[in-house]
Amino acid sequence: MSKLLVDAEVIRALADILTETGLSEIEIAEKDQRIRVARNLGGSTVVAPVAAPVAVAGVSEQVVSNQDLSKDPGAVLSPMIGVAYLTPEPSAPPFVTVGQTVQSGQVILLIEAMKTFNQIRAHKSGKIKNILVSSGDPVEYGEVLVVIE
Repeated sequence: MSKLLVDAEVIRALADILTETGLSEIEIAEKDQRIRVARNLGGSTVVAPVAAPVAVAGVSEQVVSNQDLSKDPGAVLSPMIGVAYLTPEPSAPPFVTVGQTVQSGQVILLIEAMKTFNQIRAHKSGKIKNILVSSGDPVEYGEVLVVIE
């Protein structure tokens, strides 16, 4: 397994191309390494990996209405573009399930970005009301991942 070397100048050049052309994302690949730079709605750029989804069985989810959950005080928003994982490894149970009580600071899921797994933690204590992503789902910056009541 080779380590991904990130060249900040390449990322800056790709971001400049996005700005100049008005594109929303661009990706380059060399051998087994890829870099994707995407512009979010706010106009800034973020780097994210390209990964294959992994299915996880037995994860409870509730149907969510079309209301804007990002304004909910219990909404846990994605701090980055990446791929969500609800378990620490494919055969492990999920970090949290709907109805489970969590403590502030508890890990509730992972987001993989640039081959790095980032722990997403509960910002408050409470009960998991909704889990809005599945393992392997691509997520965007600011997307609601989980709602804690």
